[in-house]
Amino acid sequence: MLMNMKELLSVAQENNFAVPAFNVSSSMILKGVMEACTEKKAPVIIAIHPDELSFIEDSFIAIVREEAAKSNIPVVIHLDHGGNFAQIIRAIKCRFTSVMIDASLLTFEENIAVTKKVIEVAHAVNVSVEAELGTIGSTGNGGESGSKKIIYTDPATVKEFVKRTGVDTLAIAIGTSHGIYPKDMQPKLRLDLLKEIRECVDIPLVLHGGSANSDKEISESVKLGISKINISSDIKDAFYKKCREVLQDPVIREPNEIYPPCIEAMKKVIYQKINLFDDGDKAKYYI
Repeated sequence: MLMNMKELLSVAQENNFAVPAFNVSSSMILKGVMEACTEKKAPVIIAIHPDELSFIEDSFIAIVREEAAKSNIPVVIHLDHGGNFAQIIRAIKCRFTSVMIDASLLTFEENIAVTKKVIEVAHAVNVSVEAELGTIGSTGNGGESGSKKIIYTDPATVKEFVKRTGVDTLAIAIGTSHGIYPKDMQPKLRLDLLKEIRECVDIPLVLHGGSANSDKEISESVKLGISKINISSDIKDAFYKKCREVLQDPVIREPNEIYPPCIEAMKKVIYQKINLFDDGDKAKYYI
């Protein structure tokens, strides 16, 4: 069941749950994500970053669309952190159903101008648009870029940004970073800031850098109005740790020997995120 992000998250917001956006960069990871979410009857966002798209290439999107079409759960195919207009156009041509334009490192006015340009093109073909206000941090080991220092979203600018752009969903910076946190780096979400922002606008809010944050804070953020949470490093870490373990056996070489246990290891993490976001059994709201 394929839809765009606006359609998906309006239901999530109304029913107080968050939909996981899992970054997918191979057919094995896609298989694990779709299997786990189908088993849990959980709506899902298949997120693909421009760097991931450069590896899997445009033809992979047809595979994702086929998997979504034959499933009985809601699925969005989303471009994660599109950095320029050319990347947005590429995603639309590939038939993504949602795109993110990340102009957060530009000035406020430039961010508005770029976002409006993307929305004009995307909305014409029923593709939803996510933007970012403030900047997500970076641990230095995530696939997505980020700022060395988190620039928290200013609640005073949120209402104006949403009104002037007409954006469908908004990623906010409240204390998360991309990647797996080093032992000496302790994340802390500004839930007070989330409350302020939630009071300013009524569109779905997005949390990036959701890997490795405390379950308690993430759960509370969902209750306070986060409708989409991005997860990339956590599932890849589980998958490739198991791959390294399996490949200790020098004789194994067949994909059907190597990948099934890696997929199962990853699915355990996916199940945990679905439960944490209260996303399980929510496909029923889209029937």
